[in-house]
Order: sequence, then structure tokens, then C-alpha cells
Amino acid sequence: MELAQRIAELPESLNRLSERVIGCAIEVHRQLGPGLLERIYEDALLYELNAAKLHSERQVVIPVQYKSATLQGQRLDLLVEGLIVLELKAVESVADVHLAQLVTYLRIADLPLGILINFNVPLLSKGVYRRINSAALSPSANSASPLHALRSN
Repeated sequence: MELAQRIAELPESLNRLSERVIGCAIEVHRQLGPGLLERIYEDALLYELNAAKLHSERQVVIPVQYKSATLQGQRLDLLVEGLIVLELKAVESVADVHLAQLVTYLRIADLPLGILINFNVPLLSKGVYRRINSAALSPSANSASPLHALRSN
């Protein structure tokens, strides 16, 4: 029930975008299978996202605010349509810290949705984890953000 509630929090257009992204990841996994380096999956997924005409950026630098200092150097694996953070893994099993890392990225970047995809599984549906940043979905979010445009569609 909790997952259904979380999915319901997202605008329908963001859910549809998420499904398209996951479909691209499934195609990559179908073609390559498990056992390769994370970088290979990143390259292949970027190829699929571009083929699906989804604006995607790789290794996006996000500033981290620490007290009065802005720290540089943190990167997101992939950012899709300026809305969805993709954190890619090719690990034996996803640890709680991997999911916590995704939640931190969402909070720091003020983005609504993150998807962790672990390609090192026999069936990709067992390696997909979605996390929502409810704060980025609030009506008081910056009206100039990509999410505002999504909400108004």
C-alpha cells in the first residue's frame, strides 16, 4: 500500500516519464544481460534514452551546500528531462546506503524522482528502486523549475 501511495503522489506525466525510462533500462538489460561494468550500462542507457528522444545528461555536477560554503564535485550518473535522477549500479546486491545516497541526491538537487537501477540481476524488475522527494513536489516549489512546467501540463 505504501508504494501505491508514493506513486500516487507523482503527477501522471512524471509517472509516464518514469515508465519510459525504466523501459529503456529493460531494453539495455535485455540486450546486454548482467555482469558488465557500470560504465557500459551508463553508455547503453544513454543511447536508449536518446533514441527515445528523452533529454538526458550524464555525470551532472550538482553543488552541495554546507553551511555557508558551496561544495563542488558531486555528480549524478544521469539526469533525464531535468526531473529524474538515475543512479546506476552493477553490484551483487543493493545496500541501504545506495538507496540513502539516491535520497540525498534528490534532496540536494531538489528533484522529485530518483530511480536506482542495478543491472547485475537476472531480471531487471528485481533491480529497480524508485524514490520520491516530496519536498520537490510541493506547490511552493520554484515556479521557474522544470517541475513547474510539468505540473501545468
